[in-house]
Amino acid sequence: MKSILAALILLAAPALLLAAQRREQAGNAKAAVETLEIRTAPAPAEHGISQTAEPLFRENGLITNSMLVTWMVALVLVVFARFATRKIQEVPSGAQNFWEWLVESLYDFLEGIIGPDLVKKTFWFFATIFIFILFTNWSGLIPGFGTVGWGVEDEHGFHVTRPLLRGGNADLNMTAAMAMVFFFFWTVWALQSNGVKGFFLHLFGPKGESSGALKLLLTVIFLLVGLLEVISILFRPISLSFRLYGNIFAGENMLDAMANLIKEPAWARAVASCVLPIPVYFMELLVGLIQALVFMLLTAVFTLLICQHEEAREGTHQ
Repeated sequence: MKSILAALILLAAPALLLAAQRREQAGNAKAAVETLEIRTAPAPAEHGISQTAEPLFRENGLITNSMLVTWMVALVLVVFARFATRKIQEVPSGAQNFWEWLVESLYDFLEGIIGPDLVKKTFWFFATIFIFILFTNWSGLIPGFGTVGWGVEDEHGFHVTRPLLRGGNADLNMTAAMAMVFFFFWTVWALQSNGVKGFFLHLFGPKGESSGALKLLLTVIFLLVGLLEVISILFRPISLSFRLYGNIFAGENMLDAMANLIKEPAWARAVASCVLPIPVYFMELLVGLIQALVFMLLTAVFTLLICQHEEAREGTHQ
């Protein structure tokens, strides 16, 4: 019996090994098919607003929809300023009254933060930045932005894939450009106020009065602190650009999500797309104002910190 069982096992072993090998091959083939299906499956449709601005007229064109909006906002501001100041009156009214109130309010506000001397030199930049960012943020809330353009027809109706107009500050290129322009003028103002030697002493020089070994120790410490300050200064344009871009881009995505929250039926979708975004509109009006104010205040404070001399700072603390 033992011999018979051993013979049967020896005879059945190749068949069992072959069956196991076939099952393994079948499992590998199934896994390969599933992997191929995953790779060849169409990518899920992107919801919300694209993170990058869409080129106009050509697929790889230089002019984008956000660039077009910035030009339009700048043109409107220039035309309105010229219209408001074409006939200066001693007792202003209408457009002149509004423009003078805006400029004087900004001047008094900045003078209280950076002082009368520095505001005379830098007011033109900070006021321009605030006004331009504010109206660029608000322009993205106008109906038609992001909803008029080229697109495709799907089961829910016409879907815009390449809008004609896009919020100017919802494009990282625009916010980064403004931050780099500020960084350039910040360097110019710092060198004008401190000189080349004073600029480096401001960053790396020891603060306060000391002597002997304590002075040597403080020199090493402030040298290391200066290196950290340089890294912080280099990151300022990045933080400025991403802060403004992130808030405006998130707001426009929220408006888009609220407008497309209800898909069916068609009448409910039409009503919801008009009613649901209304509370978000009021919130985005406030966000646009706050972000313009934050950008102006941060750039003004950065300028004050590098242009204010040590004696003035000590007097301020006293």
